[in-house]
Amino acid sequence: MQLDIESLRTFLAVLDHGNMTRAAEQLHLSQSAVSRKMLRLEQRIGRPLLVRDGHSLRPTRDGNTL
Repeated sequence: MQLDIESLRTFLAVLDHGNMTRAAEQLHLSQSAVSRKMLRLEQRIGRPLLVRDGHSLRPTRDGNTL
């Protein structure tokens, strides 16, 4: 399986910042663009990578492995 580097960078920014809004600011993207990238990455992998808890996010076990 090939994963694009932009999706992986976005995933790391979300993990570093704990939410998609701050990750979007760092990446100079809209929050919705970051959300779409995360959704596509999870669909490509076929597993959830993030636990969504209100406004904060943390990696699932698969997210930690990735």
